[in-house]
Parts: sequence; C-alpha cells; structure tokens
Amino acid sequence: MVKGRFLGACLLLLAAALADGEGEEGKRGVPLLDAGRLEKFVDELPDMPVLRGYGVAEGGRLVAGELAVGMYDTMWKFHRDLPATRVFAYGASRETATVPGPTIVAMKGVPTRVTWTNHLPPHHILPWDRSLAAARVGNAAGIPTVAHLHGGVQQSTSDGHSMAWFTSGFATTGPHFSSPAYEYPNQQLPGNLWYHDHAMGLTRVNILAGLLGAYRVADPAAEAPLGLPSGAEFDRNLVLFDRDFRSDGALFMNATGNNPDVHPQWQPEYFGTVVIANGKAWPFLRVRRRRYRFRILNASNARFFRLSLSGGLRFVHVGSDSVYLARPVPTEGFLLAPSEIADVVVDFAGSKHDAVTLRSDAPAPYPGDPGEKADTVAVMKFVVGSKLEHDPSTVPATLMPRYPKPDTREAVVTRHIAMYEYTKNGTDEPTHLYLNGAAYTDPVTETPREGTSELWEVINLTDDNHPLHVHLAVFAVLKQRSLRRVDEFRDCMRGGASGGAGGRNDALACGMRRHLAGGRRHVVPRQERGWKNVFKVRPSTVATLLVRFKPLEESSATASGKSGRFPFDVTAGPGYVYHCHILDHEDNEMMRPMKIVR
Repeated sequence: MVKGRFLGACLLLLAAALADGEGEEGKRGVPLLDAGRLEKFVDELPDMPVLRGYGVAEGGRLVAGELAVGMYDTMWKFHRDLPATRVFAYGASRETATVPGPTIVAMKGVPTRVTWTNHLPPHHILPWDRSLAAARVGNAAGIPTVAHLHGGVQQSTSDGHSMAWFTSGFATTGPHFSSPAYEYPNQQLPGNLWYHDHAMGLTRVNILAGLLGAYRVADPAAEAPLGLPSGAEFDRNLVLFDRDFRSDGALFMNATGNNPDVHPQWQPEYFGTVVIANGKAWPFLRVRRRRYRFRILNASNARFFRLSLSGGLRFVHVGSDSVYLARPVPTEGFLLAPSEIADVVVDFAGSKHDAVTLRSDAPAPYPGDPGEKADTVAVMKFVVGSKLEHDPSTVPATLMPRYPKPDTREAVVTRHIAMYEYTKNGTDEPTHLYLNGAAYTDPVTETPREGTSELWEVINLTDDNHPLHVHLAVFAVLKQRSLRRVDEFRDCMRGGASGGAGGRNDALACGMRRHLAGGRRHVVPRQERGWKNVFKVRPSTVATLLVRFKPLEESSATASGKSGRFPFDVTAGPGYVYHCHILDHEDNEMMRPMKIVR
C-alpha cells in the first residue's frame, strides 16, 4: 500500500467522523472516541467460557460432543470507562454470549457436532456494502452468516462455505446451504484452531461485529508428556484484534468507500485505534514468577502485530497455526498476520520488573512505505508477582518430531497463484483484488487430487503483504524470493500496462524465472518452517509452498481404509477455498474455489 492511498483513507475517515450520519444504525452527531482518553490496563484479562466438544459416557469413555452455538445480538463491555457496545456474539445462549466467543475444547479423534443458530436482527449494526459479490437476500431482511472452523480438517459440507450462509429462521439461504448442523471429526493432530463467520462479502463486518472464537484439539496422551504449562491458569488463549468506537460505545466502521462510485462503503483495510485482548481494551493479567503458555491468535481484519515483551523477556515458540513445531524456537519478537496463531511459552521467573508489557510496532497497513517506522503500541500488561515459586512445567528439547518432513519429490503438480490488485483509472485507489486474475464466481481452476502434494508458487504483484490461507490443507514454506523489474513482470502478467481482470496470467511465459534471477532470498523465520495453514506473502515476491492434500498423520489416513485418504469424502459438498485472510480483501474477491478430486 502506497502512502497516497493511506492518506486518502485517512481523509475519508475524517470526513466520516464529521458527517451527520453513518452506517445502518444512523449514528447522527455521535463523535468518534478519542482512544487516548481511555486509561490502559484497568480491566483484567478475562477467560472466555469453555464449551466441551466431547461427551463422557459410563466408565469414562469419550463420545461425540453435541453443541448448540448461537449468534446473538447483545451488549459487551470492552472497557471500564466505555459504555457497553452492541455486538454480534457466539454463545450457548444470549445471556452467555461473549466477544470473542466461548473456547471450544475438542479431543483428537472424537467428533464434535455443532448446530449453529442465527438469532441476529433484520439489519446489520455495521455498513453492509451490497455492491460486493456478497450474499444476496433480495428484498428479504436478515443477516447472512456461516461458521468456518479455521484449521479444521472436515468435509466441505461442514467447512463453512461462503455460499452456505443462512439468515435467522432460515428465511433466506445461500446456494450451497444444506444444514446448520456441522460435524468436526477432530481426526487431526493436536493444535490451535479458531471459528469465525465466513459469509461471502460479509466476513469483514460479521467478524468486526464479534463473530469469532477459539477452538482447541487436545491429545492428552501426546501432550501431557511434554510437560508444557497446563491448566486454566497457566495455559491461556489470547485473542487479539483492533477496533474503533464512537463516544457512546458503538462500534465504528467507515461508511464511505475509497471509491464510492464503485463500492459505496468498501475500504481496502480496516484499522482501529483500540487494541483488544480477549474482549477487553489493553487489559492486564496478574502472573506468577513461572512459565505460562499463550496461544495467541490475531483475529484482526487487516492489522499485523509485531509482538515483543518489555524488560528483555523472550518467547519460546512451541506451535504455529494448528500444528506443533518439531523443536522449540526462542525469539525476542515475531510478526503475526491476521488469522495466524503463535503458540508460545513465556517464563516470568526471569523478569527483573514487576510489570511486563506486551507491545507491537508493526506499521498499519503492513509493511508500510520503505523505511517507515511505526510507533510502538501497548497490547496488554502482565503484573508479575514478587515471589519466585516452584514451577513443575518445562519446555522440552523436542516437541513433536514424528511429523513428516516436507519432501518436494512428493509434488505431482506445480501451480502458479498470482495476487493482483486493480485500481480505478487515474487513481491509486483499489476497486477489487483477484487471485490469478479470476473472480470468485469464475469456474474452478484448482483441482488437487486427494492423497497428493503440490508445489504452489505464490506470486504477490501488489504492494501489500497478503496472509494466504488454504482450507483443508497444510503447507510448508520452502523459500521466498524477490522479483526483479517487478513492474515489467506485472505488466506482462496483466496483459499490458492497463490490463484488467483476466489478462495474460502466465508466469512462465512472462519470464518469472528470469525476474527471480539474482533477486533477494528472504529467510523464513524458524518458527514458521513447520506445517502451517497461513503464510505471509511479501510484496513483489514469489513464495514456494509444498501444499499437502492428505492427512498429516498416517493414522488418520488409514482410518479411512486407504493410505493418503481423509476419513471422509472430500469430493462431496460445495468444495473448499483458498484466499487472502485480510478480511477486506477476501470480501472483495481475493478468494478462489478449490475442488478436491480422487
């Protein structure tokens, strides 16, 4: 993103703040909140409610869990001094709904069945840009929603397909809707997932309104011997995102698009001035002088967090996204993209101070202009106890080394996935973003074969860093290289300097290898060299991924009766998708369908 585009967005934000009304709530004359007036570290970090995704039968045998999780229109208190905010929230009931929603704890190999129910009102509390290729309800009222379990390995009928949405009372349903009852087999390795809304064209506003929550797959037999910090006090989910508010507590999202004659309300990225952790603005947590485990999810629309700890404390990474690392990786700081999860251990026994601040210094938008340095902002504070105490936990030298190592010889196909941003003629203001020059509704072009692996060369021809997410699959990042003479290459890929959607989109014919020759090689951080489901693709680079369309653990595959097969029919249902996880990009068609074949 170039500076002119960012300044334009700032001016539009100012104009919206001074306007008489905004959004579908018509907040006339209510000024924006000055975030600097909110005192930091006055609210304690809450623990979200826990829903057990399994049942216990006679004799202690684990059986499938049956849950009903609703989406509710309710109120939530983000800060002591801010009036309660109207939100959309997940919960077992309206009274227990929270932002983020309850943490669902599942057991490996034990199915979790969730019936998702939509109790939302006829109209949205945030601007809904109907010019996007969004869910269509015609003249009917109601808010389309559909839940996706991010990182989950499940049949596409339970994957939360963006066109499988439904409104309250099923008054209107999407073309791929079949049932609100989803089954998550949990036949995958232990790790961290999250669930969130995935309705086409509404993901950014539905998640901004509060529809998100954490999900764990646990495997006590494999995890307990590791000796990592455990128990509710010492093993915590930490869900981060940013928001803006009006002075009356209402959520604020700019209702004026950067190209209002094209998209009346869509903005290319949403950034808020208030940092939220577990539903509270800049909270604090009292900790003892011992190790804690934090499963940190960036649930922001577009904000990257570059996290570090004050006082010289370090993180020790034990997992990335939904998979454990083979060995722990210590870092002084790390970059976390929207939808990425970092599973880390922090040892407060080594703190020289009685307070430690978790902070971020990532530019917004990321990576910003060359040489740009962002202000360091607080995320939350840890209040450290005075006494050193016995700590039975540890971080072992090896974690889960039995996972298969990436092997490029397994790849049966090499695909080129190009990222494009299109702007209005004569301006730098984007109108939409495509993958491989194709709209979301264009015919499927990616048809991986179950039980195989593929090489994906992901080509970022934009100025933004795009976190790529692939449903169902995991992948390993093999390398990332800068393109030389990128303008020349981009013009060829687009079919000329003024090329529009579609274009040539032929990486080999446009000389990708020649443009990579002599280009800089970017080091993939050690904590990101395992199996992942999200990766940050830098601007003007090509990232090479080994994408695995088969279970990561052979025992899960053999449960289906055939090696390399998933324990369900991957060909059934509407199929899967891959997309940029900047929600504002995803909603404006930076997403493509994917159909797995046998």
